Amino acid sequence: MVRQKKDELGFEVTFEGKSYEAVKQKIGNLPLIVIKAKGGYVACSYIDRETAEKVGDIAAFVAGVKDVDDFKKAKIRRVTTWAENLGIREGMSVKKALEIMDQPGE
Repeated sequence: MVRQKKDELGFEVTFEGKSYEAVKQKIGNLPLIVIKAKGGYVACSYIDRETAEKVGDIAAFVAGVKDVDDFKKAKIRRVTTWAENLGIREGMSVKKALEIMDQPGE
């Protein structure tokens, strides 16, 4: 389920009852999409993993998504060291990665 808020580009995305903040903006041939949990985020590959790594972000990345439904079905393709240290791995579902990022203390 996707509910559009009235503020900026942000909206809420729900994965099986759990809500997350999201941003979607068409910037080229594919949209920029980021879904944020309490301790990190999952983003499309428009966001640079190397920069996320340098600044210490807990981040995971998917590719080739055209909308939030594609994003929900996608598998993680790349992660930062910080995300890997939490147990987030390539091939993991976006839902599972967000759940790990949403744990207390992350």
